[in-house]
Amino acid sequence: MTQTFYITTPIYYVNAEPHIGTSYTTILADTLARYHRLLGRSTFFLTGTDEHGDKIARSAAATGETPQAFVDRISGKFRQLWPQLHVHPDRFIRTTDADHIRTVHHILRKVYDAGDIYFGEYGGLYCLGCERFYTEKELVDGLCPDHKVAPEFIEEKNYFFRMSKYQEWLGNYIADHPDFIRPERYRNEVLGFLREPLEDLCISRPTSRLSWGVPIPFDDKYVTYVWFDALINYLTGIGYPDESNWQDYWARTEHLIGKDILKPHGVYWPTMLKAAGIPPFAHLTVHGYWNFEDTKISKSHGTPLAPLPLVKVFGTDALRYFLMRDMVVGLDAKFSIASLANRLNSDLANDFGNLLSRLTKLTSAHFDGKAPEAPEKPGPLMTQIASLTERIPEELSEFRLHNVIEEILQLIRATNRYLEANAPWKLVKENRARAGEIIYEGLETLRIAAVFLSPVMPEKTTELLTRLGQPIEEFRFEPHARWGRLRAGTRITEGPPLFPRIPEDELAELLPEIIGKTRKPKETKKVSAEDKKMDIIGIEDFSRVQLKVARVLSAEPIPKANKLLKLRVEIGDETRQIIAGIAKHYSPESLIGKTVIVVTNLKPVKLRGEESQGMLLAASSDDELSLITIDKEIPSGASIS
Repeated sequence: MTQTFYITTPIYYVNAEPHIGTSYTTILADTLARYHRLLGRSTFFLTGTDEHGDKIARSAAATGETPQAFVDRISGKFRQLWPQLHVHPDRFIRTTDADHIRTVHHILRKVYDAGDIYFGEYGGLYCLGCERFYTEKELVDGLCPDHKVAPEFIEEKNYFFRMSKYQEWLGNYIADHPDFIRPERYRNEVLGFLREPLEDLCISRPTSRLSWGVPIPFDDKYVTYVWFDALINYLTGIGYPDESNWQDYWARTEHLIGKDILKPHGVYWPTMLKAAGIPPFAHLTVHGYWNFEDTKISKSHGTPLAPLPLVKVFGTDALRYFLMRDMVVGLDAKFSIASLANRLNSDLANDFGNLLSRLTKLTSAHFDGKAPEAPEKPGPLMTQIASLTERIPEELSEFRLHNVIEEILQLIRATNRYLEANAPWKLVKENRARAGEIIYEGLETLRIAAVFLSPVMPEKTTELLTRLGQPIEEFRFEPHARWGRLRAGTRITEGPPLFPRIPEDELAELLPEIIGKTRKPKETKKVSAEDKKMDIIGIEDFSRVQLKVARVLSAEPIPKANKLLKLRVEIGDETRQIIAGIAKHYSPESLIGKTVIVVTNLKPVKLRGEESQGMLLAASSDDELSLITIDKEIPSGASIS
């Protein structure tokens, strides 16, 4: 029986347009779907849009549109964007789709008839952005931890799902299935949620307050949305309950989400499935945030980095490559234009594209543009290919895509080194047959590397394989990874650089075009002449500096550095090393135990070969210097306000 693979992204809320954060998740799902098709698996890839709720109704009202017209327009932007990023889902689902509403009704009725939905009254702190209630313990300084706004207090009669009934079952299930939620840190986070008593889940809104939702089938005065609407899309997408093969896909379900929606997917969704008598999904895989200037890239954080200006400058495949290579699934990653340009210029232009150029030129110059004869026995590159072919499926099963890409690049670099070491352009004068074998090995290794990279960069690898006389339409991983499929005499075509480099000076000129189209410029306030004279800054600038209380644990001089001391300081639960130019004013032993103030959000710097992870605050006058200290006992790690 053919193996199945079912991968989903979250369905994106249509109160805002797509950005790099949503693009990353969707490109990752698309890339994994392509890899699993290469492995010969029957694959289904689902993405779409979430279109009901308070935020949508308010956003539509703000634009003067009806909710339906508003969601049609914004959902259309997602649907139009994905092909431009080479993303091709098997279904783009919308929560306004008729079959989805039927599925929601079916599950609501099942859970209600089983006695797990009841009518009650509740008052609580509600975040409109998250579309859920928070306990005071979950808030950070009274604010929603994700949207940084104070939730509203809402009290009303509604329908509730008996989620608390399934708390013990879920805890036991996660313990018995350690890979159910991954990476491990997120499994532990969900288990942390389950150590506190679970409250029942409010799943409705009265139509008197909100009509833009899915009507409750057993009470027309209420609608449901978000959890008993949006999450159920994963079942609608594969034909539950009507299609006969939905269970084949469901047994291999891979939910892919960002860490901000862990609780709904890790707690609400499994308990909903249990109540409906549906087996749990296979895995929930959680990725981190892309940070731009140390801020999460998202609409709610005010940094929505749009993908298309980046595509215009760097190309779709280069953007896909960077996103897949530079994030380790589960960890946060930093997005910078310089890093993207570096990946393009280094990995793709210098290594991958350059290998294609030199091999096609060698073939054209010495073998009339036709692939030479293969050697009787493959050389050392074949051993590396065999090892990589064996490891890729395992790496993919753990979502270690960054490893897969790096190992393919190592193969490409090894091929470049193999050509340099054997110099077929020289050898051809003495031993034409052997020179041809070396070129053949390079071409065949490049072909296999291109197949391996095709899920990441489908457009450029198709172009490359076409130049090697190997156009790809439908192919499978195993036969195309096998050595020797490039036949002698195949026409090899030269062409322009596969990935043109972007020089630094050119990139500097392009930056305003990229950033200007992806981020709103910061508002600037007029500064008076008096303020300029006093060098006054705004409070928003000062608030970016993070000052914390630290305790000095040790101090020692740095050899051959008369002014510098190396300090170890405790900042809450963290220990840092700080290099400070205070040796003329303080002896090392006099500093131990002092409570000082440290700037904690500076980039680390190297001073005399030692890394400094912060800066001490001090006052100076003429030749005197005095560290700023605290006059009362206060724990290290406390923030200075």
